[in-house]
Amino acid sequence: MYALVFDLIIIGLYFAVIIGIGVYFGRRKQDTSDFALGGRTIPWWAVLASILAAEISAGTFFGAPGEGFEQRNFLYAQLMVGYLLARLVVSAVFVPAFYKHNVVSIYEFLEIRFGPRTRRFASVVFLITRSLASGARLWVPTLLLIVIWNQLNPGEPLDKWQQFWLTGGALLLITLLTAAYTAIGGIRAVIWTDVLQIAVLFGALGFSVWYLLSHIPGGWEGAKAYLDRPNDLLLWKWRGDVPPTADFVAKYGGFWGEVKSVLESSYNIWAAFLGSLFVTLATHGTDQDMVQRMLTAKNTRQSAVATILSGIADIPVTYAVLMIGILLSVYYGHVVSDPNLPMINGKPDATTIFPYFVVDVMPGGLRGLVIAGVLATTMGSLGTAMNSLATSYSRDFHYRWFKTPEDEHARVRIIRLSTVAFALILILVGLATAFVKAHNPGLTIIPIILGSFGYTYGSLLGIFIVALFTKTRGSEWGNLIAMIVGILVVAFLSNLPNDIWKMLTGDDLYTNFEWMPVIKFTWRIMAGTLATVAVALCFRSKNLSDA
Repeated sequence: MYALVFDLIIIGLYFAVIIGIGVYFGRRKQDTSDFALGGRTIPWWAVLASILAAEISAGTFFGAPGEGFEQRNFLYAQLMVGYLLARLVVSAVFVPAFYKHNVVSIYEFLEIRFGPRTRRFASVVFLITRSLASGARLWVPTLLLIVIWNQLNPGEPLDKWQQFWLTGGALLLITLLTAAYTAIGGIRAVIWTDVLQIAVLFGALGFSVWYLLSHIPGGWEGAKAYLDRPNDLLLWKWRGDVPPTADFVAKYGGFWGEVKSVLESSYNIWAAFLGSLFVTLATHGTDQDMVQRMLTAKNTRQSAVATILSGIADIPVTYAVLMIGILLSVYYGHVVSDPNLPMINGKPDATTIFPYFVVDVMPGGLRGLVIAGVLATTMGSLGTAMNSLATSYSRDFHYRWFKTPEDEHARVRIIRLSTVAFALILILVGLATAFVKAHNPGLTIIPIILGSFGYTYGSLLGIFIVALFTKTRGSEWGNLIAMIVGILVVAFLSNLPNDIWKMLTGDDLYTNFEWMPVIKFTWRIMAGTLATVAVALCFRSKNLSDA
């Protein structure tokens, strides 16, 4: 009982502090630049913390340990190579262009380079995709509630609808609290709460690793004695998961067989250098949610420092969350025999294994810290998502559709109301995700979250690449055609039309496409980008600018 009270005190203090930060910054006089960009006065180290808070969502906090638990290796971490390379490009090319033109919504840059249609279409792609991706993340921390329920009521598991209502109520509360401090304090409140949240997160990760190592006989050396499968503890993987068959090689050649195998594998050396490079160029160069944080720094140099150092800081964090999953596989596989372990299809549920460990094993106080860390990652990424969605909508659409108020306070009020509106949209997406997860418990976290923007962000990145790296290519209508083609190419290569057709009719559309790779989520953005750029380059710019 005392342990539970201690946990609740820690979580309560956390909520009190972040709401206090929002109220503090909300009392300041703010114009739209202050509300959306913090007046470009945020120190680089706070921007760095905010970028990390956005990247390390609750999906990563639970999803990456799930990957480590299932795979028992560090292959997911090799994607950090592309993450770092992309940050160098973003810092050298993308962000300086945005600072040069003093944009608030980064899609304003596309209007300067091409025209209003490209800007609006790109903004629509962002608004829809970010709403889906951020909303889908909301159900992740609510997994803790299901685990807690099962612990308190052994032998009385929740049915699918009960799980939905429990998780739905929790995500509603989290979203409304986040909307409160975001709408009141703007981007300053978001960033400074991110600083607190990243500190809590690091503490939670560190304690989790330490606790597991201290409860495995022999610590890390003792754990390694059990990690003896062929792929255990792998750091790099060169080839795809499934090598081409002899029949395929005879028909299409060994080289194409290897290419197909690589594209159908999520984690390999090619995905590390190419797939994740394009993923990060898109998420850190063309996503208002992430770039808006970078634009709060005082100048391009400080923005670059924060962006690049955040990539370096990502490396130990990623290894830490994977390490937690690997250690959990040893802990529950060889150290402790737990008959109550959550199971799916006869094997431990990787999605809920870390939440189960937190609730079942960790002592009071430490458990509260980890739960606060989960809430921190959720609210950190959610806060800027709301702020960026509201900023993009207001700047790219509302001020065009309606008469723009002359008074800065009135403009800020529009962004605040938009923040609340997008909070409601995210709640609806989160509830839909919770419903799907309750009825499909075998779904894993990371592919859901990364896959949601894989279909569209390639087209977004492609247009920005044409805008930044060419002066005479790309046109208003050509860009729209190119972006649509990019989205359709990714849908086709990821087997989406076939999946929908099989669901409706039971037939297979792709019987004559055995040569075609069905690309994994790490490759979707690259495919969409290349298709979009190829089409956009076929059109010539009519109104050239110095963008």
